[in-house]
Amino acid sequence: MISLRPYQEATVQAVYDHLRNRDDNPCAVVPTAGGKTPIMATICRDAVTQWNGRVLILAHVKELLEQTADKLRIVCPEVEFGIYSAGLKRRDTDSPVIIAGIQSVYRRACELDAFDLVLVDECHLIPIEGDGMYRQFLADAKIVNPHVRIVGFTATPFRLKTGPICTPDGFLNHICYEVGVRELIRDGFLCPLISKAGEAKADTSSLHIRGGEFVADEVESLMDDSELVKAACAEIVEQTQSRNACLIFASGVQHGRHIVQTLQDEHGVECGFVCGDTPTVERDEVLKRFKAGGVKYLCNVNVLTTGFDAPHIDCVALVRPTMSPGLYYQMVGRGFRLHDSKQNCLILDFGGNVLRHGPVDAIKITTMDRGDGKAPAKECPACRAIIAAGFSSCPHCGFEFPPPERKQHEAKASEAGVLSGQVTNTKFSVEDTLYSVHIKRGADEDAPRSLRVDYKIGWYEYKSEWICFEHQGYARQKAEAWWRRRSRDPIPDTAQRAVEIIAGGGLAETNGITVRSVSGDPYERIVDYDLGLIPEGVPAEPWYDPDEVPF
Repeated sequence: MISLRPYQEATVQAVYDHLRNRDDNPCAVVPTAGGKTPIMATICRDAVTQWNGRVLILAHVKELLEQTADKLRIVCPEVEFGIYSAGLKRRDTDSPVIIAGIQSVYRRACELDAFDLVLVDECHLIPIEGDGMYRQFLADAKIVNPHVRIVGFTATPFRLKTGPICTPDGFLNHICYEVGVRELIRDGFLCPLISKAGEAKADTSSLHIRGGEFVADEVESLMDDSELVKAACAEIVEQTQSRNACLIFASGVQHGRHIVQTLQDEHGVECGFVCGDTPTVERDEVLKRFKAGGVKYLCNVNVLTTGFDAPHIDCVALVRPTMSPGLYYQMVGRGFRLHDSKQNCLILDFGGNVLRHGPVDAIKITTMDRGDGKAPAKECPACRAIIAAGFSSCPHCGFEFPPPERKQHEAKASEAGVLSGQVTNTKFSVEDTLYSVHIKRGADEDAPRSLRVDYKIGWYEYKSEWICFEHQGYARQKAEAWWRRRSRDPIPDTAQRAVEIIAGGGLAETNGITVRSVSGDPYERIVDYDLGLIPEGVPAEPWYDPDEVPF
């Protein structure tokens, strides 16, 4: 039996709380390599042994089915389970837990009989509308048992064109728990990523878009340029000399074979290759050799984005551009798994994906064909590291970026003041608030820390402020006033103590903020808050005069 990590246990409890207290269907968001399978196995065990229920687990690739079966054997050996999958040559229908491939069962809900719970792995594949396999099966399952509950699991709770996968009238309605990439890397559960742009980059500005994605034939034609392939392969070999395993994503079958041939002819290295047309026996043999270290390079086309588990991968080469933030995340996520042989995973991006979508722990979601704002990341011209757009200097090599150029013309009318000094106040609802200890970059070790507060106001959109408990004078006065409005606890002397009190529930929630911008001033300020109740019965009326708050 395995022990769940703290966030995995929290996910299980959040699912149970949702099923007890709400009538709709929850979704849990756990990053790639964060261990969704043990979570699902635990829910299966509890549903069968404690509540005498029956559970179906749905997935779309046989690798996920095999992983789930392996975890069930470990987590709950006392629970009988069956598999229904043409690819695995099994047709079990009577067990209390059934693991099924959606392609095999989408017309067979009645044959499988009633379930109390349906767990859907990679649930972002359920379309918002239409008559896809998932929607057909789930609709039939609700006819067989009108009380069936559906629980989704995914690392990417959004779709390319339709946005969030949880909607009031969809099969999934509410995200009950979400843990982010940044937290899991910080806590040592995921491998850190570093990213570099390829020296030879394709210009995708001329590509057409269909259905929210680049037209496949045009992408392959662009990326299969001989000089580009030659340059990309040379850089891949150069950058991976001291690395264990490199997974390459190509733009098409012809392009992928071109990469394999170039690596062989120009550099004398063997590269495996799999695509949708690769026979199953051959594919399994190639993947087995790659996982065992028999071949260092593996090129694929659209087949290893989900369900592929090779923890020793320490380089992912993106030799294909994509408009899909979900596909970008799934490709990069192949390097998230921990392994004793690696300290980090290098992302080599030849398709401009990191610049297009942003760092993988802060992906920018858009429904616009070409994006809806400035790039969320930028490339360092000195070392080619790809970093968040907000950095004024490269954290890898120290390169100082010049001040940003002002655009001559905006695509839409601005709400900013037209005259210098004109004030604009904008109110935002706050979806979540993150607190952390912050030290100024380049400061001495004994320099004062501050409490960084990040208010989430949209999909990976944040407004931030810094509360200076460890400073003197006016900055400390502001911090004291800020704290008194939110807590009955003594004002902390350090940022770390503030975080500890907040983690213990000692601070009122922030429901909304008002942000003030002044024309001609590049910096915004948060000037007002919509706060929840102060914890532990503090009188609703403040004992101080709000008009005297020094900010």
